[in-house]
Parts: sequence; structure tokens; C-alpha cells
Amino acid sequence: MKKLTAALASLAGLAVTANGYQPLSKRGYLSIYAFSFGVFATELPLQLIAAQFGVLAALTRTLSPRLRWFSWLVSALSWLGLFGLHRIGAQAGQPLKSALDAGLGPDRRTESVDLWKRPAGAGTAKSPGVIRMARIYGDYAHHTDISYGEHGSRNHLDIWRRRDLDRGGRAPVLVQVPGGAWMVGSKRQQAYPLMSHLAELGWVCVAINYRLSPRSTWPDHIIDVKRALAWTKENIAEYGGDPDWVAITGGSAGGHLSSLAALTPNDPQFQPDFEDADTTVRAAVPFYGLYDFNGEDSAIHPLMAPMLGKYVFKRTRAEIADAFRVASPLTYVNPDAPPFFVLHGRNDSLIPVEQARTFTKRLREVSRQPVAYAELPFAQHAFDIFGSVRARHAALAVEEFLAEIYARRPVG
Repeated sequence: MKKLTAALASLAGLAVTANGYQPLSKRGYLSIYAFSFGVFATELPLQLIAAQFGVLAALTRTLSPRLRWFSWLVSALSWLGLFGLHRIGAQAGQPLKSALDAGLGPDRRTESVDLWKRPAGAGTAKSPGVIRMARIYGDYAHHTDISYGEHGSRNHLDIWRRRDLDRGGRAPVLVQVPGGAWMVGSKRQQAYPLMSHLAELGWVCVAINYRLSPRSTWPDHIIDVKRALAWTKENIAEYGGDPDWVAITGGSAGGHLSSLAALTPNDPQFQPDFEDADTTVRAAVPFYGLYDFNGEDSAIHPLMAPMLGKYVFKRTRAEIADAFRVASPLTYVNPDAPPFFVLHGRNDSLIPVEQARTFTKRLREVSRQPVAYAELPFAQHAFDIFGSVRARHAALAVEEFLAEIYARRPVG
């Protein structure tokens, strides 16, 4: 049995590595597995090498010479591929730099040291890693479970800031909208690499919850995001933030919601009973979001539309097309759109990269503001979740983008 285990483990490891380079499927249920294993291979390749080596080393004494040779050879091929994925992730700064140069111009600002009042000793992002991300919450989330609405814990938010941040310093603010297919997810364990980096530099970050389906029905989700934005603008000055400079970000479903919020400022259809509240944002940074629910067949996962129709929108097939149009950020692209920095992984198995391509193409055709688009080679959905090297590069790039937009603000 151990002999069979060793051989199968080696072959499985090689399959996981191959899936990291080319997802085994982007259609149907297999794409879920392609994502689940792919994100580990692309974001934690060195950890996978260590785990595979440990398993094989523990079993190798029990193997025949032929099977031992086979298992180590197959595993070595897997490790070589994983090391290649590590190098690709470590080089993610280059496509991000190219994206910012294309969207903002090569003479853009690359440092933000003089733009806002920083706490003493503020520096760049600390070393990335899974262990650091597991404990980072306590370093910066000093104000937690604050209520911004009437729907219990689903209307709670956390405020990330340095303890020594000047309460009167009017620091720039970032609102983070979590993902989770509009049905799961919370303000915890998402966007930690980005929020910790910005908080370390003197930003205030606001991580929110919102109502989820199937208990809640669209547009409850976007209404809550808007209400959280309104609360932030009304109250963030008490925590050292600048209510006049608020940006928004989010990944996956949060990428959709943050984009939609950015493109529909003060829109009464998404602000019932608080139509007069200010929900404008200065910039939007969506990660691997869904931007067109009625997208072409290659631009939307075949399981996505039925799932959304049944559990999120709760509409029949005859009704869903118009509801999808109203919920799609692509519908609201307009000349007054705020600056956008869109990030997407080329190997995304859950939300096809064509979504981001179409969305940014339309933004560039219409918007008067800068539009940057970073398409990351070999990156999967949720590529920033673990605090990997690629996630650190993404956090640095987002800081550079936001710094440039912040520098262009009217002063006085």
C-alpha cells in the first residue's frame, strides 16, 4: 500500500504542477479543482516542494529500487516546475510596472513618501508569507466589528490603522469589499497583504461585511457596500482618515461590487432611504472581478449564470437578462468614471480573464481618467490571498497607482 501511495503521490504532485502552468479546465465542475490546486501551486510553490519532499522521504525506504527511482524522478520534475512557478511569481513586478507605465505614463510617481503624513518609522511592506498573514490582523485591526447598518454582523466593519497614526492627520482611506461568490466570505482573511502594506505606510483601511445570499437577494449586497461607503465618509475622520479621499477595492465578488460602487456614485437605485448620502470614490482597484453578467460564452463561467440566477438574484431565465444588465459594472462605464487599476490572473479558472479585458477596453474608450490593467501571467483566481511574493508585488503596485492618483488631487 505504501508503494502505491508513493507512486500516486508523485504523479499527483506532477499533475498539480502542470495545472499551475495550464489549468486542466476552465469549464464545468473541474475548473473548481483546477482553481483549488492551481492557486497553491502558483502562490505557495516552495511550500509544496517541501511537503512533497517530506512525504517521499518518509516512504522511500519502503520502495523497491525501480519504484524509488520512478517516484524521485517524477517528483523532481514536479519540483523543477514548481520552482519555475516561484520565479514567475517573484518576477510579477515587471508586468505590474508595465501596466502602470501604460496606464499612468512612464513619468509617473513611484514613491509616495511626501504625499501624506506618515507615522514615525513607516516603511514598505514587511516580508510576505502565510504565517505573517495569519497574525497580521492583530497588528493593524484595532477597531473591530463596528456597526454601519441595521443587519447585525453582516453590517459590521473593521478599521485597520497604525496605533500611532495621527487622529487629525487626514490619511487617505481604502475600503475593502470581500469576495465569496456573493454567498460566503467576510471581512476577515481577505486583502491582508494590501491592507497591511497601506496601513503600515499611514493609510486607514476599512474592511466590510455585507449581506449574503441565499438569505439575502440582490441588490442587498451593493446597497450594503454603498451604506458602508456612506458611513466611512461620515465617520472616518474620527479614526484619522480623510473623508474627502476614499478609494475602494475588492476581489472576485468584491471586485464586482467595488467596481459597481465606483461607477454608480450617489445612484438612488442602490441607495434606498439614503439617497442623499455621498458614495463617491477617488479610485477603484478591483481584483479578478466579474464585470459583465451577460458576457459572451468565453467570458463567463458556464456555471456562474445559473448559480447567480437561482441563489443571488432569484429570477427566472426570462427575467434574468435585464437584472444581469443592471447589476453589471460594464453597463455604467461613463466619461466621469474614477481612475481604475484592474488586476486579473491570466490562468483564472473561475472568472475568465476576458472579463477584465473587455471591461478595461471599454473604460479606456470612454473614461476621462487613467485606466491601468495588469494581466498577470500564470496567476490564478485569488492570487493575493496567501501573502505570496506575487501578492507583495501587487500591493506595492497598488500603492504606486493610488499614490499617483492622490498626487493629482486638487490642493487647497
